[in-house]
Amino acid sequence: MKAVVLAAGKGERLRPLTDDRPKVILKVANRPIIGYVLENLDPFVDEFIIVVRYEKEKLIKALGDEFNGKPITYVEQLPGEGTARAIESARKHIGEEEFIAVNGDIYFEIEGVKDLIAAFRREKADAALLVKEFDDLSHFGKIEVEGSLVSGVKEKPGKVSGYANLGVYIFKPEVFEFIGKTPVSKRGEYEITDTLNLMIGAGRRVAYAVYSGYWNDIGRPWNLLELNEYLLKNRLRHEIRGIVEAGATIVPPVEIGEGTVVRSGAYIVGPVKIGRNSRIGPNCFIRPATSIGDGCHVGNAVEVKNSIIMDGSNAPHLNYVGDSIIGENTNLGAGTITANLRHDRGNVRVEVKGKLEDSGRHKLGAIIGHNVKVGINVSIYPGRKIGSNSFIGPGVIVDRNVPQGHIVTVKQEKTVMTR
Repeated sequence: MKAVVLAAGKGERLRPLTDDRPKVILKVANRPIIGYVLENLDPFVDEFIIVVRYEKEKLIKALGDEFNGKPITYVEQLPGEGTARAIESARKHIGEEEFIAVNGDIYFEIEGVKDLIAAFRREKADAALLVKEFDDLSHFGKIEVEGSLVSGVKEKPGKVSGYANLGVYIFKPEVFEFIGKTPVSKRGEYEITDTLNLMIGAGRRVAYAVYSGYWNDIGRPWNLLELNEYLLKNRLRHEIRGIVEAGATIVPPVEIGEGTVVRSGAYIVGPVKIGRNSRIGPNCFIRPATSIGDGCHVGNAVEVKNSIIMDGSNAPHLNYVGDSIIGENTNLGAGTITANLRHDRGNVRVEVKGKLEDSGRHKLGAIIGHNVKVGINVSIYPGRKIGSNSFIGPGVIVDRNVPQGHIVTVKQEKTVMTR
């Protein structure tokens, strides 16, 4: 069986973290999102076909030409948008056997794949999909069922309970005939759920498997923090391969990579994951649910809590990083603080594609892109974004989002933003 992994999207809602890279290679717990997808498909497939488009070169470089010894073939998505169009892009690489199709930006456990394959074979189905029950389907299509088969897919029905589609499928090659008949949706996309409705209308058997495990559709920055916390709490092994100096305190579970040095006075409370060749301390406090990548520096009098610091980034002295995401190769100047709590203690709202969204989080700090330089004594309001390749001058109060590639300075007690 082959696996078709959909990874062509831009990830607009995850900006600034996707300013220069596809979202599927963003690292959570120091590993690309798509790596978890491939890992859970690996026992069931003998080849991966990855559908690419946006910044495809970076994805190809990140994954290479094989995964656990199994070949990876890259195909560019055909013109047009939507999941049906993405799956159709792999048609020439699919033979006469059924295949798995999966969104590359979701997290699920291996049990879901096992159950889906079992349902597909048990029902002698033409297609099958993984579903999960939710109390509120406002953001999902509703999967209607009759017995062991799907009877239809309805667009977002509002705040009602029921089964939602999780973006994990099995198809027979016949699906391509129905994709060819699939009309453009109201959103201007070719939706695989519309294809499924066509199949059901034509009398094809579409099975389903109910998934009860952890699942995350990584579409917003705070979803990365949710997944990071889950992975660290449930999949982290206590393993120290670096150097821990006398006087440092490690409270398990903590994973420390080769070449990393933890200096005296550092206090690390797990679950925490630290990559390779990083410098930690002296005299810093790293709190639970934090992942720190390769080649990072967390220095003196720095506190990090429930955050993601990606490869090559530094919080070198007198910083607080709380409930925040810091992209690659970013540097925080001395005294830079990420605020993570509103004075009214309400949920933090974040601007996503021009609209404010409730993150559902009581605490949420900054979302900082890649290659950002932040000056000394900078204060960043909760839920604010700083675009990649930006420069924040000394003493700036970041109370609004900073677009990609902008310079922000303090001039005559006013914040000035220039490109």
